[in-house]
Amino acid sequence: MTTQDDGIGLDGTDDPGLLPPEEGLDDEETDGYQDQGYSPVERPLAVAEWGLTAREAASHEDLGHRLDRELKDDDAGADWDGLGDSPDSDGELIDGEVGDVRAGRLTAWDSEDTGLGRTEADYWARDIGIDGGAASAEEAAVHIVPDTDGDAY
Repeated sequence: MTTQDDGIGLDGTDDPGLLPPEEGLDDEETDGYQDQGYSPVERPLAVAEWGLTAREAASHEDLGHRLDRELKDDDAGADWDGLGDSPDSDGELIDGEVGDVRAGRLTAWDSEDTGLGRTEADYWARDIGIDGGAASAEEAAVHIVPDTDGDAY
């Protein structure tokens, strides 16, 4: 059998959802340290900047003062950082592992065809030129790297 809820709690209070003060979490032990926010030190920002006075706001700031306020580049004199963005290249990486010579269309080249005594674990390919007169993006990304033991391409 069910009883009808008359809105009176077990201890005789009208609202059973409220806890007694001694059972609540509002004491000093759990004093809401998680709810406390951080406020940075208040200090005036841009007090000495141009345009704060009425006279400055009505006039224009000269170019010399604008340029003085700009942040300076750390490497203002460097034209090239070695990562393929030199002024005379097309964005390709320039280092010893990439190689200087671009490869065209590659086909499988068996190790016995090389005549160099390489093992079957080595991967070899032969450049047979660019297909159709223009290289795809994938073909343009492949470069020929010479062997470290002095063999030619």
